[in-house]
Order: sequence, then structure tokens, then C-alpha cells
Amino acid sequence: MSMKPTYESPLCSRYASKKMQHIFSPDFKFSTWRRLWIALAESEKELGLNITQAQIDQMRAHIDDIDYERVAEYEKNLRHDVMAHLHAFGDLCPLAMPIIHLGATSCYVGDNTDVIQMREGLLQIRRLLLTAIDTLADFAARHRDTATLAYTHFQAAQPTTLGKRATLWLQDFLMDLERLDFELNHLRLLGCKGTTGTGASFLELFGGDQEKVRALEGKIAGKMGFEKCMPVSGQTYSRKIDSYVMNVLSGIAQSASKLATDTRLLSHLKEFDEPFESGQVGSSAMAYKRNPMRSERICSLARYILCDAQNPAFTAATQWLERTLDDSANRRIAIPEAFLACDAILSLVINVISGCRVYPRVMEKHLMEELPFMASENILMRAVEMGEDRQALHEAIRQYSVETAHHVKMEGGDNDLLDKLLADSRFHLDKDSLAEILNVRAFVGCAPEQVDAFLAEYVRPVLDENRDFLGADVQVNV
Repeated sequence: MSMKPTYESPLCSRYASKKMQHIFSPDFKFSTWRRLWIALAESEKELGLNITQAQIDQMRAHIDDIDYERVAEYEKNLRHDVMAHLHAFGDLCPLAMPIIHLGATSCYVGDNTDVIQMREGLLQIRRLLLTAIDTLADFAARHRDTATLAYTHFQAAQPTTLGKRATLWLQDFLMDLERLDFELNHLRLLGCKGTTGTGASFLELFGGDQEKVRALEGKIAGKMGFEKCMPVSGQTYSRKIDSYVMNVLSGIAQSASKLATDTRLLSHLKEFDEPFESGQVGSSAMAYKRNPMRSERICSLARYILCDAQNPAFTAATQWLERTLDDSANRRIAIPEAFLACDAILSLVINVISGCRVYPRVMEKHLMEELPFMASENILMRAVEMGEDRQALHEAIRQYSVETAHHVKMEGGDNDLLDKLLADSRFHLDKDSLAEILNVRAFVGCAPEQVDAFLAEYVRPVLDENRDFLGADVQVNV
């Protein structure tokens, strides 16, 4: 009889990339434990402990061949994951078994690996974020002049351009990049400080030589690709680090959700369509529908991250003295899942913006429905310059506007305000002068130039500096 499927995280089966899944996979995690044990042994040997090169070579030969069944057997009896992996590693390296994990506590491999995974995860998020910024920059440049109706309170406001609107999305993502780079550049290993962070076990190993205890951490940091370790700790590194990193992911989720909410609104207005496969079904009931499901997925996953980011904040706030274990189960879930969700979100952003379609003629239609009201002030000022009474014409425009609004809203008619003003001789209008007043370019202000300046001064320098990190390959399962 075949086994029925068991639960699997949708973040792995549906959303996140294989790259991010690998970073938080057992293979990455436990091979990193072994590399940390090797770094510890090498550093202790360099500082004079009786460890041989043959022992280190034997450890190095077995970094990746992890026997998970044997580990499970050990853990069933030992009830301790680190000790289970230590024994399974020792079975492969009998010569090195006496010196593996020498002087260390479980958090030496656990916490240091967590930091390494977060660093690798942030680097992957950074690649995706830069690619999203690059994609949006091209979109903004391409539509710098594409006039569209702007909305405040989702009510018609002054016109803008689609490119200018895209710069608002871009600016949020640039701020996220700044925060990400800050946290990435400030990540430090826990180091090897022992059970309560005093380094007592290592001080004993080195015969009371505190200089060697300090040097040990520096050597391990360098071997693992870090400049520094945490200056002080209890048994674990401060859980505020997790909170800081998760806040970066939350910020990206906020920015992406804002963008995706906007594209959903624009899809309703028929001004924007996200990519749609040739055989894709929009609705099981309504065959004509074309729902913005990718943007909806961005918003859905973003909501998860915003909630998940509270987990490490509570964990950091409730740590006891030098160590408590109520962080462990929570962190195993909260941190990897947030990275997987953020990976999926940015992949979707890149996919939606790079493959979308926009509809300038629909935008023009919406503009022309509202432009008569917006143009009325310009028409008023022109008539006053020609000698007419401002107050009288202001009242006329008010009355015409009320009539027109009633006609549009109550009767479903077209906006005929301009026809009313054309027919009123006091406004001195003809079709040519009205066409000049209605030039949309006159209503978008500095929007096109703002796009140019923003891209040139803020976006392009960042992209040029990070050219080698652009072009992340994304795959979206629809």
C-alpha cells in the first residue's frame, strides 16, 4: 500500500526558490556544524593544543556525508540533536572523535550556524531585491511620460505619470536595501564563549592564557568568513539580532505589499495586467475573469511575514539571564519561514513588473473623465485675464459642476462640463483654445523630470555599484 502524503510547507512546495530552501536545509545546516567543528579544531591546534593534522584531515573528508538515519538513532537515545550529530560525525572520524567539539557548548555550532544561514539568506534576498529595483527602474524610465490619473483616498486627484508612481515603489525598496546592508554588515558570529559566555572551558584548555582565548575567536571568525564575533554573550548571542534581521524582511514585505496592492487596484481600473499564461484559468466559475493572483499572493505572503516578525521580538524580550530554551522551537520555524516567504515575494515582484502590460488608452480615458473638473480653474484664470468677473464665473463653474456631477452619477451620463463652458460666451472658449488648456502635459507637473532625477541621482548609482549582483534567476509557480 502506498504511503499517503504528509504535511509539507507550502513555502517549499509552491513558493520559495530552491536556492533559499537549500540555505535552510538540513544539508546546509549540519555540514556547517561540521565546518565549525573543523574551524574550532584547526584554531585550537594553531594555538598549541595537542591536535594533529591527521585528525583535522579526517574531519575535512566527511563534511557532507551525513547519515541522517544514524543521527536519528543517536538522537532517539540521547535526546540531544548536537550530541547525536557529534557521535555520527565521530563514527566517520574515529581518529578525530576525542577532540571534536573540544571546550564548546551546543550553541557553538547552533548559534554560529544560525548567523551563517541568516547571512546567506540576506545575500540571496539582496540579489533579488537589487533585481527588483533594476526591473522597476526600467519600468519607471519607460513610463516617465505615460500620463495617468493619480488618486488620493482612491478618489481622482491631479494627474501624474506611471513612471513617477513607480518611483514611489522604488524609493521604498531602496530604503529596504539600506537597512539590509546595515544588518548584513553588522552580523557577527557568536564565537566560542562557553556555557555562560565566560570562556571558562577554553581558559582551562589554554592553561589560563586569556590572550589565546581571545585569539581563538578571531581565528574561528576568519575561517568562517566573518570579521568579528559578538563582544560579549551569555550562552547564546543576543536574540535582538534575530529581531533586527526579521525587521528587514518585514520592511521588504511592506514595500512589496504596497506595490502589489497598487497593481491590484490598477487591474480593477483595467489600466494594468500582470502576466497571464496562455492556458491560465482566472476563475473556476467565471471563464472571462483575469484575477491579479500574483499580486494577491504577494500581499498574502507579506501579511505572514509582518505577523512572523513579532516572534523574535517576543523571544528577545523574554530571554532569561544567560540562557533559556523557549527560544529554540520558535526560532526553528519563524526565521527560515520568513526568509522563504520573502524570497517568494521578491521573485513575484520581479515577475509581475517585468511581464506586465499597461494600457495608456484606458488611462487617457480615465483622465479625460476627470480632466474637465481639473481644467476648470485654468479656464477661470484665462477668462479673468480677458476681463471677466472672477466671482461671477466661479459661481457659474460651481453650478455647471453640480449639474454635471448629478448627470454623471445619477443618470450615468458623460462628463459634459466642457460643453457647458464652451457654450457660455463669458469664458471666451473655442475648440482650439480648449484643446490647448486640456494638454495633459500641463497637469503632470514635474513628474517626468522627477523620474529622471530620481533614477540618475539615487537608483542608477546603486545599480552600477552592484552590477555583478543583478539578474537573479526567478521562477514562479502559478
